[in-house]
Amino acid sequence: MDPTKLLDQFLGADAKAALGQAGGFAKEKMGGMGGMGGLAGGAAAGGLVALLFGSKKVRKMAGGVVGYGGAAALGALALKAYQNWQEGKSVTGAPRPTQAEIAHTSPLALPTATPAANGQPFELSLIKAMIGAAKADGHVDAEEQKLVFEQVERAGLDAEAKAFVFDALSGPTDLAGIAASASTPEQASELYLVSRLAIDPDHPAERAYLEALGHRLKLPADLVAHLERQAEGALQPTN
Repeated sequence: MDPTKLLDQFLGADAKAALGQAGGFAKEKMGGMGGMGGLAGGAAAGGLVALLFGSKKVRKMAGGVVGYGGAAALGALALKAYQNWQEGKSVTGAPRPTQAEIAHTSPLALPTATPAANGQPFELSLIKAMIGAAKADGHVDAEEQKLVFEQVERAGLDAEAKAFVFDALSGPTDLAGIAASASTPEQASELYLVSRLAIDPDHPAERAYLEALGHRLKLPADLVAHLERQAEGALQPTN
């Protein structure tokens, strides 16, 4: 299993073009199945992130800096938020990383740089965090989960990667375990940021989940505010 490649797939990296080509057709094809249209559309486009977050969310992610930069963009965003917080900058107008900064993200800022607290690749903790956030509103029922499993089977993952995704999807969300996987403040920031990218902040259950995660991660309120700003910017379309 390649943890970084799997994380990039969940982040929707390189999915923008594919969504434009395949997403609309698949959504129309599945339009009679309620929320399944978005799930199927994203799956047909090849982005695992869409299996959980639906076409609207994946279009935002794939069209923003995360979709272009994947794990590197996530690291750059979290690092910028952390630096802005450390330097005492105002959240309003705090700088966001440029495309050039993302392209030249320091290897030390990447999710691959440091293992999780349990010794496993930290990318796997980030994927678990995204799946936990995606399930926070309870919208993935048994029928939708069945479709997700079927599409993951077709996603070209190796046996180990599929087993990891299936376990994370079918099992209960271990919020304490996700938070405990952070071995540094920077990793805690990345866990919060990637979870924020996967939720609708206006949905009460999802907002409550995110607040609980921030509490478990022991993130200061002003650092959370900086992470929120970076997340909002990451979901804006890039030119």
